Amino acid sequence: QVQLVESEGGLVEAGGSLKLSCAASGSIFSIKDMGWYRQIPGKLRELVAVITSSGSINYADSVKGRFTASRDNAKMTVALQMNSLKPEDTAAYYCAADVIADLGDLEVWGQGTLVAVSS
Repeated sequence: QVQLVESEGGLVEAGGSLKLSCAASGSIFSIKDMGWYRQIPGKLRELVAVITSSGSINYADSVKGRFTASRDNAKMTVALQMNSLKPEDTAAYYCAADVIADLGDLEVWGQGTLVAVSS
């Protein structure tokens, strides 16, 4: 079974930093895109950052210059370093990956982790 397991989020003061990590496991042959999304209650899930298998990174405009995504293909992990956090960054953050596994091409999501930023 292919799964993504995220690290714990947390409560941070505005201006602070937090790092999320996510590890993939299971019968995975390769991972294509891997990245992070977030969802605020009552709103649609939105892209935060996604990294292609070749290393290209796409960030949401709202996090450019503050968040840094990184990926380790050998370890099948992706991380999100979040700096200069703002209250509007409060959301559930989800790791996601497009994988090629023994069951075929799969879109896999983590369970989500809550990040809360206090003003």
